[in-house]
Amino acid sequence: MSTATTRTTVHDLWPLALMRARSGTRLPSVDVARPTSFEEVATLLRSGGRVVAMGGGSGVCGALAPEEADLVLDLGGLDNVEIDAENLIVRAGAGVNGLALERRLNEAGLTLGHYPSSLPVATVGGLVSTRSSGQESSRYGSIEDMALGLTVALADGRILEARVQPRSAAGPALHQLFVGAEGALGLVLEAALRVHRLPEAVVGRGWRLPAVRPGLAAVREVMQRHLRPLVLRLYDPEDSALQGFGDGCLLVAAAAGPKQLADAEASLLAEVIESSGGDPLGEGPWAHWVAHRFDLSADRLRDFLEPPASYLDTIELAGTWTVLPALYDEVKSHLRATASLALCHFSHGYPQGCCAYFTFAGSAPDEAAAEAVYLEAWRGAMEIALRRGATITHHHGVGQARAPWARQELGGWWEVWRRVRQGLDPHDKLNPNAMGGRDAR
Repeated sequence: MSTATTRTTVHDLWPLALMRARSGTRLPSVDVARPTSFEEVATLLRSGGRVVAMGGGSGVCGALAPEEADLVLDLGGLDNVEIDAENLIVRAGAGVNGLALERRLNEAGLTLGHYPSSLPVATVGGLVSTRSSGQESSRYGSIEDMALGLTVALADGRILEARVQPRSAAGPALHQLFVGAEGALGLVLEAALRVHRLPEAVVGRGWRLPAVRPGLAAVREVMQRHLRPLVLRLYDPEDSALQGFGDGCLLVAAAAGPKQLADAEASLLAEVIESSGGDPLGEGPWAHWVAHRFDLSADRLRDFLEPPASYLDTIELAGTWTVLPALYDEVKSHLRATASLALCHFSHGYPQGCCAYFTFAGSAPDEAAAEAVYLEAWRGAMEIALRRGATITHHHGVGQARAPWARQELGGWWEVWRRVRQGLDPHDKLNPNAMGGRDAR
């Protein structure tokens, strides 16, 4: 039985593509199929022609931008969910909505602990394929830490079933090749993910730090003291003002777990932050953050970019603690000189460093000027990151947005990536805009 197709336009939420569409650029129409089984996916892959997988379409880097001859596989029909509460594992189809999965787990007293701002629209397959990270990553890790195993369809239609164990030393964890590959090596059909019991208690508070550097010192000390905050976010002065907290830098942190443990860790968090110069603000900032955590979800980009000649995007970099202060200063200075608005917050903490998440926005006299400002903002940020020894992306991926800098980011590993891609997809059947684009062929 053949799978029915519809013809329509398909793209993700790459702001530059939205800006170009606003100015009249025509998007190609493509055939879209919605398989409901692994076997249907395999048949469609064997049918010839190039195949591009689609999840929730919430990516922001232009990885999902099929051409007219491409067949798009909408994996939303792969929506199975199997919860193993005894072993704390969930098997979820690629098309399962992230927020729906979290709510279903919550009903069983569990959590995935994966809260990217795109969660209301993102799918499991998309989260895996973009190497996603979420707002609670400092406690639960990022998607690669949760992925115990994957079921994947290769370019020739072969299905690789997930091997699910707590850990195995039978060679490298090969399923990790597909985490962050943006559909270039195969199509993620199902993920076996590590889940957790819902914490008995969550204790969240806010602090005011005098400036970014003492704020980063506080975040570093928290992570290097081996605390495991549920959330740990530092906002620079401009972003703090946007959050409604002026005069300095807002820091929001929370502890979670059994009540005694959460209370103890919250007390330690307060001790570390206040010894670094933090002025306690009580529970208000935490409550405000929780209420608004999805306000800037990627699916709202269309609304933000509706006014003619407007531009807006986010650039998330990451670096070690010794790199971050100068990285912040230089990128922020570049964005201020380029755009009308420039903000930054720091999150996704590790003992070695964290993510610096920049937002820039503004308007220009016309569409051509808006695109020029937008591209200059990106060029400068990427070149500064590479020169400073930071990574050009922490969790949004590469797609088209970062393709010009992907080879330099990977260095000698670029050849490894290229050979793996050629080996698994020798006939160029899979997503051409993934992870450095056609340069990786």
